[in-house]
Amino acid sequence: MFLFLQEQVGKAAEQVQERAEAAPILVKLVNQYFGEYAYNFEMKYTYPLWQKILAKFGSTPEAAFGPYSPENAIPWYTVMFVMACIISVALIWIMKGKLSEDEPGHGQQTLEVGVLAIRSMIEDIVGPHGLQYFPVVMTFAVLILVSNLMGFFPLFMTPTAATSVTFALGLSSFLYYNYIGIKENGFFGHLKHFAGPIWWIAPLIFSIELISNLIRPFTLGIRLFANMFADEKVLDTIAHLAPGITYWLVPVVLMPLSLFVAFIQTFVFVLLSQLYISEVSHPPHDAHAEHGHAQDDSEGFMVPVLT
Repeated sequence: MFLFLQEQVGKAAEQVQERAEAAPILVKLVNQYFGEYAYNFEMKYTYPLWQKILAKFGSTPEAAFGPYSPENAIPWYTVMFVMACIISVALIWIMKGKLSEDEPGHGQQTLEVGVLAIRSMIEDIVGPHGLQYFPVVMTFAVLILVSNLMGFFPLFMTPTAATSVTFALGLSSFLYYNYIGIKENGFFGHLKHFAGPIWWIAPLIFSIELISNLIRPFTLGIRLFANMFADEKVLDTIAHLAPGITYWLVPVVLMPLSLFVAFIQTFVFVLLSQLYISEVSHPPHDAHAEHGHAQDDSEGFMVPVLT
């Protein structure tokens, strides 16, 4: 088991090193100006911690993450994800232009299509009361889509082709829907729904549901990473079959497929996040409906629109 883990860690380190060497000029510039500070922080705080953890598996931080140096102290995926955040905000600001209800521009109409699509999904999956979660869900959608598309442009790489980014996104979704469950039902009420309604099999159901929920951040992260990383590797492999012919032609021909993968993976991540929210969030009038006092409170939840 330890030999297997060590082998997998070694392969991961080789992939990290290969992508670090192929990092665009932007990543190298960031490390040139800020790498020394990040390197000193790592050596003082994170390196000793990883050293203790990985020693139990017969490995080292260098074997897992590659050589430590000021030149690669800030990983390419960190730089690219920060750029994805900046680009997302800039794109929305540019596309919305001057908001107009009578004569909306093309950018505003494009944004409205995305807003209405996510809004409709939330209403169908979570319910009208779920519109209060729209800002976070829409943020996931925009940020992941921009991250997936960054690899199409020079000077950029796809941050979602790194497990560190996709696991962070998966963990964020996990923490958010559990926060909603605890906020609406209380801590023990949130745990109680894992047990199901049948008391005599509650311990078994609770164990299964708990394990199922705990692995969700990993399944979300692995699914997104595997598809984006595989898409890049397939394009790279085919492009190098005959460099003189396939290097430029094949990526252009396969670009629509890569575009489809980028959109579908964004859709899958957002869809699953909404399904998880629907499991823990319930309409505020449910308790009254049991006593014949149901009322429609959906009007109390408003989603910001661009018009």
